[in-house]
Amino acid sequence: MERREISHYSRFLEKEMHVLIYGHSGVPVIGLPTQDSKCHNFEDFHFTDEISDYIDQGKIQLFCVDSVDEESWSDESIENSWRSARQESYYHYLVDEVVPFVRDQNQHGLPLLVGLSMGAIHAAILFFRRPELFAGMLSLSGVYDSSYFYHGWMDPTLYDNSVEAFLPNMPLNHPYIKIYNTKKIIFCVGQGDWEWDGVRTLRNLSGILRSKGINAWTDFWGYDVNHDWPWWKKQIRYFLPYLLGEDKI
Repeated sequence: MERREISHYSRFLEKEMHVLIYGHSGVPVIGLPTQDSKCHNFEDFHFTDEISDYIDQGKIQLFCVDSVDEESWSDESIENSWRSARQESYYHYLVDEVVPFVRDQNQHGLPLLVGLSMGAIHAAILFFRRPELFAGMLSLSGVYDSSYFYHGWMDPTLYDNSVEAFLPNMPLNHPYIKIYNTKKIIFCVGQGDWEWDGVRTLRNLSGILRSKGINAWTDFWGYDVNHDWPWWKKQIRYFLPYLLGEDKI
């Protein structure tokens, strides 16, 4: 598998960041890691091995990024407004630095977003704030309620980074809704160990999406399906053909 690591200084985050690129061509896919993890997260848990056939055959080119979750969502000892501002800076890093970088490296079309756990939250934030930049998204095992991390605290910046907060207030005639419905949107969660907050928030989000006329696939897997890598590997194999237009599930 072709593999390259890029190091660069982010003007939004004011720190060195890294991107791992897997493959030589194909549909660009931005991989968003689990909580507090870095760009090698997918590789460390052999997630890249699970989709190595797609990568080696040039069907996809995977761009895995660092997170800064330990400075925003994770560390409750940090002042909340600083945490939400840091998340906003990370959002701009992804939109204004990573997306143009991916576009420069790969002209195959708009990138797909694939996020696991905390990465699923970032995928949803990116997609629903800037749908014109992405071909679609797959969010696995996310918890989309910011109260889970901020315990009910909210400011305008966190609101913009909370899909379950801003999406209910989107007017039914908002132009983004038409854009959403030209894309492939998939949410999936298991109903086993460590997935209950994901189930709770996805049930709520599913209702919000239906109320807005947004065509999204929200899939609830079985009670044996845990919040863990073996199941995410099964889920990526199941959903990736649909995302790539190979399967009309």
